[in-house]
Amino acid sequence: MAIYTAERLRRIRVVVTGGGTGGHTYPALTTIRTLRDRLALAGTEPELLWVGVSHGLEAKIAKQEGIPFKAITTGKLRRSPNLKELWRNITDAFRIPLGVLQAILIVVRTRPAVVLSTGGYVSVPIGVAAWLTRRPLVMHEQILTLGLANRILATIATRVLLSHESSVEHLPERAKGRALVTGNPIRPEILRGDRDRALSAYRLDPRLPLLYVTGGAQGAVQVNNLVAEILPDLLAGCQVLHQCGEYSFDRMRQLAAGLPEHLRARYRVVDYVHDEMPDVLAAADIVVARSGAGTVAELTALGKACVFIPLIPTGGDEQRRTARHLAEAGAARMLAGPDATPDRLREEIMMLLNHPDRRQHLADTARQYGRPDAAAAVATALIDAAGRYGS
Repeated sequence: MAIYTAERLRRIRVVVTGGGTGGHTYPALTTIRTLRDRLALAGTEPELLWVGVSHGLEAKIAKQEGIPFKAITTGKLRRSPNLKELWRNITDAFRIPLGVLQAILIVVRTRPAVVLSTGGYVSVPIGVAAWLTRRPLVMHEQILTLGLANRILATIATRVLLSHESSVEHLPERAKGRALVTGNPIRPEILRGDRDRALSAYRLDPRLPLLYVTGGAQGAVQVNNLVAEILPDLLAGCQVLHQCGEYSFDRMRQLAAGLPEHLRARYRVVDYVHDEMPDVLAAADIVVARSGAGTVAELTALGKACVFIPLIPTGGDEQRRTARHLAEAGAARMLAGPDATPDRLREEIMMLLNHPDRRQHLADTARQYGRPDAAAAVATALIDAAGRYGS
């Protein structure tokens, strides 16, 4: 990172764009927090403006964080539209130029030293506006391949930040020289979990291996159904903390009540894990999860032995691509499509329970793909771009 004076840093104005989903919004938020912490060491703070859509997650997060927010009009181009979506594509095509015009006015008025884009269709107008007004554009891609918005922005970005080494091959040829692999920013608190605190909070036995099952904040019915079929077999060899989501919570509680008494104490089911997540992950010996970009970034940074059950389909089949990439590298196990059966899940988990050496090897290999310092690397790229440009 280039070294700049506190006075130079004091003038950093950053426009942030990206959102629509947590996969785009939370890496931006983590980067913002890291940037604030970094500049606080120089006795200053960045001037921030988050640009998104009024109904997006980014609007809610910006309000919670006290970050000024501007909404723009924009549209989403769907890659494989049916008749209904084709009409929406036509409608949105007329909205996009309006969004670009709004974005240009915002960038001209704000005069940012740098623009950060973390993807999602809302990022395209601001990215284009940065390019047209000659402001540095730093874009970040969370997934293995590039989303449609970032494929557009990669051709004009000043710096292209990637989460995976193998993502470079998916870039346009002229963008490869501007690429930097930083990893996907994760919340720093994820790395500071306390195993004993989790065991105490959920009344777990420190002598037994812990299997943590999660389908994300909303749960995953497919994952819940697979676990329900084999739960007594799993509990014979470990204890299970199951974050099943609100939809399946009552059903899984009924299942727990019907377990033999000697196994019942080994199963804990919750609808959602709140602030205890870092502690839970610190305590987990094996994790069964979806393979979304944020989940994978956290679990590899921690070096966890994982069985991934990708959500299919997702945009570009990204979850399966990511899980397969790690599985082929020996950094995870994957069950997808016809392989995602109760019997196969039982086999995978029991193999890891019965062979601690294999479990440890899987965890160690996963850690090689983790980048716990990703947020710091992205913040550094922003400061560097802003410092080189000046404001």
